[in-house]
Order: sequence, then structure tokens, then C-alpha cells
Amino acid sequence: MSPTSLYVLLIVFVATLIRSTFGFGEALFAVPLLALCIPLRVATPLVVLLSATIAGAIVLQDWRSIHVRSSAGLLLPSLAGIPLGLALLGSRCDAPAKIGLALVIIGFAAYSLLGRRPPEIKGGGLGWLLGCGFFAGLLGAAYGMNGPPLVVYGSLRRWSAPHFRATLQGYFLPASGLAMIGYGLAGMWVPAVTRYYLLSLPVAIPAILLGRTANRRLHGERFLRSVHVGLVLIGAVLLARTLHSAI
Repeated sequence: MSPTSLYVLLIVFVATLIRSTFGFGEALFAVPLLALCIPLRVATPLVVLLSATIAGAIVLQDWRSIHVRSSAGLLLPSLAGIPLGLALLGSRCDAPAKIGLALVIIGFAAYSLLGRRPPEIKGGGLGWLLGCGFFAGLLGAAYGMNGPPLVVYGSLRRWSAPHFRATLQGYFLPASGLAMIGYGLAGMWVPAVTRYYLLSLPVAIPAILLGRTANRRLHGERFLRSVHVGLVLIGAVLLARTLHSAI
């Protein structure tokens, strides 16, 4: 096996473990690292295809923990945000928008980590549901970052760790499927994507199982703190990458 293939397998294993444990965050970790050794046009579809696989596996394992109404409610407004995200991707406001996004993510997570608990959403929280779903679609189309708005919503709803993990996958499974259809229509689902995907499955499957075990050992405030630390890291990486690109 080539050094490139071994590198890809290592990144896939760690990214899958992150996603299976927390329910989000693998794309920002995996895509830039994979792009160091394989083309970005291969790395991005590969991560999305793996995302669909991880989501499908988690849904099969923990379908009883999925809040179907929330998953569907978040997905529908995402469809409205996707066109705006595509427009933002091609605009000159790309860097300022990324910096603003990073600061909002860090600010929300830091606020929560400092002990200032954000308000808990009672009942349906329709406004938060629609708003977070819309921005998930917008940010997903523009930057491949559906996760942060969904994490904010789950945090405000005080979902348990298994509920949080499973419900997010109920969103990611159809969202990733739609993205792969788009890549196929755009000619970006090339043979290299399928080859690396099949090569990665033997390491992705045990990582999914390990992540499930780790997720179930995180409870209540401990899980929420882990999620907020993850958000701070995501925001910091996004901010650093954006500032570096702008210099």
C-alpha cells in the first residue's frame, strides 16, 4: 500500500471517530488534511460520501434516538439556504463572511463554556428550528460547514448525547445524499473518489463503533462542554485558515 493511501486511511479513521463521537466536525478536520496529498476535487466528495455512510450507520444503530420532526424540520429550511450559500461562495464577501462566522461560533461556545448557560428552548422552538436549518444549508453550500448551526440548536434543546448524535445524522444522511447527487451531475464523482472510499471502509467501520461507545460515556454537562470545546476549535481553525489565505 502506498504512503498516500496510508495517510488517507489515518485521516479517515480520526475524522470518522470524531464524527461518530460528537455527531459533527469531521469535514473541517479531514478536508484540509486530505487536500495535502490528494486533489481537493477528490477529497471533498470523498468526505461527503463517508459522511453519508457514517450517518447511515448511526441511523441504523440508533434510530430510536432520532427526533424525526427536528431532523426534517432542520432539513427543509436548509434547502432555502443552499442557493444563497452558493452565491456567497462566488462573491467577494467570502473572507469577511468566514471571519464573521468563526467569531460567532467561538463567541457562542465560549459564552457556554464560561458557565453562562444559553436559554433552553421549550417545546418546538419553531423560530430557532427554521433559523438554524436555514443557516446550516447556507453554510453547508458555501463552506461545507452544516454542523455549527445544528449544534447550536441541539445545545439549546438540551439533547442528550445519544439523542444529539442520532438526530444530527437524521439530517446529514439526506443532506449528504443530495450533495453526492450534485457532485455526480457536476462530474466530480470520479473513479478516485470511489477507490479511496472503498479503501477507507475497513477503517471507518471500527471508528464508527468506537465513537458510539465514546458517545454513550459522555453525559449531560460533560457532553455539552465537549461539544462547545469542539466548536471553539472549529471556529479557531476556520479563522486561522481564512486570515492565512487573506495575507
